[in-house]
Amino acid sequence: MFDFNEKAKEIVSKMTLEEKVSQMTHDSAALERFGIPAYNWWNEALHGIARSGTATVFPQSIALAATFDADLIEKTADIISTEGRAKFNAYQEFGDVDMYKGITFWSPNINIFRDPRWGRGHETYGEDPYLTSIIGAAFIRGLQGKDKNNLKTAACVKHFALHSGPENDRHHFNAVVDKYDLWNTYLAAFEYAVKETAVEGVMGAYNSLYGQACCGSEFLLKDILRHKWGFDGYVVSDYNAIQNIHENHKITKNAKESAALAINAGCDLEAGNTFASAVQAAREGLIKEERIDEAVRRLIVTRMRLGIFDSENKSQYCSISYKTVDCAEHKVFNLEVAKRSVIMLKNNGVLPLDASKFKTVGVIGPNAHSRRALEGNYNGTASQYITVLDGIRKIISESGAQVLFAEGGCLFKDSKEDLTKNNDCLAEAYTVAKISDVNIVCLGLDGDIEGEEDETPGKTLVRGDKQNINLPQTQQRLLKTVIKASRGKPVIVAVISGSALDLSFADKHADGIFQSFYPGALGGMAIAEAIFGKFSPSAKLPVTFYKKTEDLPAFDDYNMKGRTYRYFKGEVLYPFGFGLGYSKFHISDLKADDKSCAVKVKNTGSFDAFETLQAYIISPGQKEIRNLCGARPVFLKTGEEKEVKITFSKTAFSRYNDNGDLYKIKGEHILTAGFTQPDKQSIKLYGQTPLVTIIKI
Repeated sequence: MFDFNEKAKEIVSKMTLEEKVSQMTHDSAALERFGIPAYNWWNEALHGIARSGTATVFPQSIALAATFDADLIEKTADIISTEGRAKFNAYQEFGDVDMYKGITFWSPNINIFRDPRWGRGHETYGEDPYLTSIIGAAFIRGLQGKDKNNLKTAACVKHFALHSGPENDRHHFNAVVDKYDLWNTYLAAFEYAVKETAVEGVMGAYNSLYGQACCGSEFLLKDILRHKWGFDGYVVSDYNAIQNIHENHKITKNAKESAALAINAGCDLEAGNTFASAVQAAREGLIKEERIDEAVRRLIVTRMRLGIFDSENKSQYCSISYKTVDCAEHKVFNLEVAKRSVIMLKNNGVLPLDASKFKTVGVIGPNAHSRRALEGNYNGTASQYITVLDGIRKIISESGAQVLFAEGGCLFKDSKEDLTKNNDCLAEAYTVAKISDVNIVCLGLDGDIEGEEDETPGKTLVRGDKQNINLPQTQQRLLKTVIKASRGKPVIVAVISGSALDLSFADKHADGIFQSFYPGALGGMAIAEAIFGKFSPSAKLPVTFYKKTEDLPAFDDYNMKGRTYRYFKGEVLYPFGFGLGYSKFHISDLKADDKSCAVKVKNTGSFDAFETLQAYIISPGQKEIRNLCGARPVFLKTGEEKEVKITFSKTAFSRYNDNGDLYKIKGEHILTAGFTQPDKQSIKLYGQTPLVTIIKI
C-alpha cells in the first residue's frame, strides 16, 4: 500500500520554511515545483453543500437528529458527498479554487445543545451525548466513505470544545465546567467521532476552556485529542480564532505569539491569516520547525487521502458527474428525510385532517410561505422549494376546496409595511380564520433570527441567541387572534424553528401541533402531508421543550445541573424523545443483559408506520436522572410484528472519571424500553408505559 506519511515527509523535507507556512492557512498556496495545486480548505456541508450555488438542501442537522435513524443520516451524508465531489470536479475543470469549492467539509457540528437560547443549536444533533454520537458518526461515515485512504470527502467535527453559546461572548468567553460534565457530556461525541469513525479533521472552538484558548490548548489538542484518543488527522482553527488569542482572550501579546501558541499546542491549519506570523516566530525560536513539518505533513496526507494531490493517486470519485446535483433521485430522498423529521406534539383527535371534508382551508402565519424557514443556516440553494402553503395547495387541489392565505404579520417585527401602524396584518388573518372551515397556523423562527453571531460591520444584530424561549409577541397575538376567530373550528399549529419554544398557549388551545426543525427545501410538502395523513409522523424530540425561560439556569453556566432531560427535575412541556404518530404500537417480551435488549413490537394501528424504540438506563448513585443508551427505528405494516434488538452504548453502565477514563457502575441498574422516556409526562402524553427490568452489574 502507498505510504502517504512517508511520501508527505519526503515532500515537506524539501520545502523552505516559507513554503511550509504557506500551506497552513485555509487558502493554501500553490507550490508548482512540488506539483501542489492551490487549495482552499474552507467548505461547509452541514445539511447539504452550502454557499456554492445549487445543491440538495436537506433538513437542518437538528431535524436529522429527530429521525433517531443513523442509517438514514449516513445515506443523507453520502448524497451530500456525491454532490460535493460533483461540484469539486466541475470547479477543478474550470480552475476555480475559491472558498466553498473544495471537498474538506467543516461539518458536522457535534457540540451539545445544552440551552434552547443558543442560536446555533440547530446546527447540532441535540442535547444528548449518545444521540449526538451515533448521528454524528453516521454523518461522518456518509461524507468520508468506507476507506480511510481513499476518502470521498473529508469531514471535520466542530467546535472542540464547549462551544454552545452565548454567541456574543464567544470570542473571549472562558468556559469553566465540572470535570464530570466535561467528560460525560461535552467531550463524549468528539471521542466517539475520533475513535469510531476516524474523522479526518477537528476544528477548535473560539472560546477558552479553563483559561486556555481552545485553539491553543495543550490540554485539548495534545493531552486529549492526540495522546489519549490517538487522533491522526488535521486540526483547524475556527475563523480568526487565533487572532482572538491576543486581541480578545489577552493570553498573548501579538499575532506572532498567538501563532506560536496555537501551532505548538497542536493546531495545524488556520482559518484566517495570523499563521503568516509563524515564519518569524520560527526564526525567533518560538516554534520548532519540526512542529511545522508535522503540521504540513498532516495536511498533505489529508489531500493525498482525498486523491487530489497529484496524478499518481487520482481518486475514483473524480468521475462523478455534475448531473447528480439536486437531481430527481436526490429530491425524492430529500422529501423522505423531511417526512421522517416531522414531529407531532399534540393531537386531540382532529388529526389527520381529511381534505374532502372541508370547503375552505385557512393557511395563516409568517412561516406558511417562507423559503428561509425551510433552509436553516449554512445552507445551499435548492433548485426547487415547496413551502407549507405550496404543499397544502397541492393536497387540497385534489379535493376541490379553496385555500385562503394570510401572512398575518412578521416573525418578530410589529408591522409588515413601513408606514403602517402595528399589527397591520391581523385583520386579514382574523377574516381568513373566521370564514375557513379549518385553520393551519404556521409560526416559529428562521435562520435570520437564530443563528451565528452576525459580525457584519455597522449592521444591527439580528441573528444570534434568543433572549428567551417565548414565541415573538407578534406571533403570540396572531395565534390568539386565530383561536378567537375560529370559534371552535379546528386549529392546527405548525411550528418551524431550530430550537425549543414555549408552546404552552398552543398546547392549551390548539387541536394539533407539529414541530419541524427547518425541514429543508421540500419540507413544506412533508409538513402538509403529515397534517393530512399521507403518512404517520414518527420523529422524536432531540431536545427538551421547557415550559418557561425561568426554568433554565444562567445561560453562561456550563455545568449540566438543571439542564436537559438528564438533569432537569421540573415538569416540562414536551420531553426529549417524545413524538406522536397516527398508528398504534404494542411492545412486549423484554429480554435484556448488560450488552443489549430485545422486545417484540407490533403495529396494531391503521397506518403502516415507523416508530422508534428507545432504551434508557437509570443507574444507582449517579447525577443523571436517566441516560439514553440505545435507539432504533422500526418500520411495520399494519398488523406486522417484529423483534427489535438494541445494542447498548459503551457508557450504558459506565461513566468517565475526572481523567476521562471509563469505570463500571456496580449495582442494580433500571432498564426501560419503550417509545418514550419513562417519566410521567412522556407516559401521559404518549399513553403508554415503557417496559422495565433490572440489570445487575
